[in-house]
Amino acid sequence: MKSLWSVVLLVLLVLLGLHVCPGVVYSQGLEVGASEVDITPLEAVPMWGYGDRHAALSEGTLDPLKATVVVIRAGRRKMAIVGLDLGRSPQEESLQKIRSEIKLQAGIDVSFISGSHTHHGPVLELFDAPGRGRGRFDAAIRYNQQLEKSLIEAIVLASQRMVPAKIGQGAKELEGFNRNRHTKLRPAPLDTRLGVLRFDALDSGKNIATIVNFTGHPTNISSEVRKFSADYVGAMRGVVSEQTGGVVVFKQGASGDISVDRGSRGDYLGYGAALGQEVLKVYREIECKVVDAPTLRFKEERFTYSSRTDFTNPLVQSVYSVAFFPELVENFAAEYQDGIRPRLTVAVLNKQIAFVGGSGEFFCNHAIRLRERARMEQCFFFGYCNGYHQYFPTIEATAEGGYGADAQVAPAQIGAGEDLMNHALKWLYQIR
Repeated sequence: MKSLWSVVLLVLLVLLGLHVCPGVVYSQGLEVGASEVDITPLEAVPMWGYGDRHAALSEGTLDPLKATVVVIRAGRRKMAIVGLDLGRSPQEESLQKIRSEIKLQAGIDVSFISGSHTHHGPVLELFDAPGRGRGRFDAAIRYNQQLEKSLIEAIVLASQRMVPAKIGQGAKELEGFNRNRHTKLRPAPLDTRLGVLRFDALDSGKNIATIVNFTGHPTNISSEVRKFSADYVGAMRGVVSEQTGGVVVFKQGASGDISVDRGSRGDYLGYGAALGQEVLKVYREIECKVVDAPTLRFKEERFTYSSRTDFTNPLVQSVYSVAFFPELVENFAAEYQDGIRPRLTVAVLNKQIAFVGGSGEFFCNHAIRLRERARMEQCFFFGYCNGYHQYFPTIEATAEGGYGADAQVAPAQIGAGEDLMNHALKWLYQIR
């Protein structure tokens, strides 16, 4: 009879999706690890973000570019949240290599790998192939290869450093730190939410990591400056990490139509320091709690939308080649040959905290409306995440037109952003 009940129990566990592996013991509580690595290019390469640079090479470094990593284990599942001082996340081929390796080496089930969107990072869309980078941009190709290696090592290291942890979250509406750069309508939509997620070690109480989610284009340095910089994000991280002692991961929000508002805060360093002080105010109010039975559930999918721009048209390609440079355009054309294929990643931690990542520059109303409808204790939206498929304006922003909403930089069919957010909302309800 005892043997029969064991079989019945095993069948029930399998049906419930609780796959039991003999000999594998999972922690009952939350475990968290973190790491940081320098990802500044060591050679001169083309710079990402400003078209007027074309293929001009970098000329040094203002401040280092970093990758910061948090790995979270909840029960038998592990999630990596990675912030990059880059204009975007790694291109698709690199992203798949990274994700495959971290699954193999560290058992990472789901990852949110996103760029801060600094316009003073390196171009990532160059490949070791004729007409796509080989020969002319070999240094950029070497950088992509090194970036893959560095990110894999950093994520695996964070996983190895995991310790039992407590978690806490907080948020505030931060007025006067950003502005809508697109619409002429009033009132203009504006996402002022500053979200903070804090992880402290269970035994010592020391901070392991802090995740900061805010919305604002890091475009505070002139395009004429061809030196690498994390922009305001690096300065913010420095202020916060000095006080907390932990790793600070910045995750950009839906900033397609949102710029920062420096006001009287000076340059990007002054603005970043001021933002850091606001982060610390939220951080200090957070009460970290023990989660006895943590849970992590997720879903990810790539979608296909028709393109409003015909990237296969030689005339269109020649126009883009003049605006940027031929090898870059060739790679975008290859990426979009089967339509615009953004990736949507959704995860829910402890049935209370939602993470939604989209592979592009989403207008802020997408994130605002998602949070309003999600009815979660906290909902973090990460833009430039797990790929890059340019702008996703709202339907009304597309009707208004202008940079970020026109087909030249927002090629996905009208309504693609709303469709993705509806899927995210549906998944959040299904997961719960």
